[in-house]
Amino acid sequence: MYIIGENIHILSDKVKEALANRDREFFMEMAIKQVEAGAKAVDINLGPRKKDWDEVFPWIVETVETVVDVPLAIDTTNVDGMEAALKTIKKAQPILNSTSAEPERLEKVPLLAKKYGAKMIALTMGSEGIPVEAEARVNIAIETLIPRALEVGLPIEDLIIDPLVLTVSGCQQYCPHLIEAVRMLQYAWDPAPNISVGLSNVSNAVPNANRPLINRVYLAMLMGVGLQMMIANPLDEKQNDVIRWIETKDTSNPLGRVYNKIADRIAAGEEPQVEDFDLSDPEQAAIWKTTQILLNKVIYADGYLNQ
Repeated sequence: MYIIGENIHILSDKVKEALANRDREFFMEMAIKQVEAGAKAVDINLGPRKKDWDEVFPWIVETVETVVDVPLAIDTTNVDGMEAALKTIKKAQPILNSTSAEPERLEKVPLLAKKYGAKMIALTMGSEGIPVEAEARVNIAIETLIPRALEVGLPIEDLIIDPLVLTVSGCQQYCPHLIEAVRMLQYAWDPAPNISVGLSNVSNAVPNANRPLINRVYLAMLMGVGLQMMIANPLDEKQNDVIRWIETKDTSNPLGRVYNKIADRIAAGEEPQVEDFDLSDPEQAAIWKTTQILLNKVIYADGYLNQ
């Protein structure tokens, strides 16, 4: 699994404070921790920075590249900020996060990626928003995103399609469609582009205590349909266990067996079954209940584990 570490994000109060104080040590330590935990790239999301982008983006790039050699994902809606970062990057091939199928972004961001030799994440979202159905998301990729990348001369191996994870709290019906979109995108073009998702988006607006579990169960489902790249928290050790168990087919412990069974069921186009779980084990019972909300079988509520 290629993890793009998500932990430098402006929504974090600690990141906001460190950025306001230009605390280089904070950002260096955060980058190092993520890479040491297994991140193969580091996402940098500082927001649009409309007033100080010309100073902030070069500063953060220089700061992080002082201590790590992995690719940096420049995660902003500010195209000028993207270019300021790209001009500063000296080490690994960067990643632009992101374009969509909206005309203005589709005009500008692919040209930047081509100009600076960057990879580019492209979201299956148009001017009308995000479609629910998997087929509609795939169509945006094959009819708009991939042709535009090829038009500007961006190699298909430098294109990363993101079919957009949305939260189970409020957008529950999207969750199964996202799984199928990941499955279908691998056969929608030859050669297939890379596919990535923002994993933790599935648990946005969910009580913090439940977020890691929802993320891990969704991850097992997505790995079942072949997901090999994601923006996620590499510091979640239990998440890393799930990745290892599924990648190595390790069923030597009860949770390893359960997560592998989830991945295998989804891979086969099936749904997890209650008999796959030992419901006398509270952990397995919680995982079973989580499969049901993610597959839109049971209506999500914050207290779903107690139902």
